Amino acid sequence: MSPGLRQGLVAKSASTVWLLDDDPSVLKATGRLLESAGWEVERFIDPDTFLRHAEIHHPRVVVIDMRMPRMDGLEVQRRLSEISPSTKVIILTAKDDRIVRWKALAAGAAAFFIKPECGDEFLAGVRSAFAAN
Repeated sequence: MSPGLRQGLVAKSASTVWLLDDDPSVLKATGRLLESAGWEVERFIDPDTFLRHAEIHHPRVVVIDMRMPRMDGLEVQRRLSEISPSTKVIILTAKDDRIVRWKALAAGAAAFFIKPECGDEFLAGVRSAFAAN
């Protein structure tokens, strides 16, 4: 790989937020919000596909839905911490369950937001996750 191409890939990954949600409309809306703030976005609807890609590419910041079929967000977070420990996780969920919030934060989540996301607060959480990484 040429140095220029390698540098381009590093720059892209340095500003890319990965989204995992089983709802295509949430992926679209959240992706547009992040793109409007200047980030590149990789969207995933399937947790297994997401984890396979994360194992290879080690994303800096990911936004994960909590309630998905087959694998919940806590399980995705646990597996992600094993394959890419430096990845910062932000939880974006429709239900504010204080036990789930506590478990996600105790497992190292950088932030926890309730859908529909709080716009500026959510973007600030993403900026903070990038700054901490």
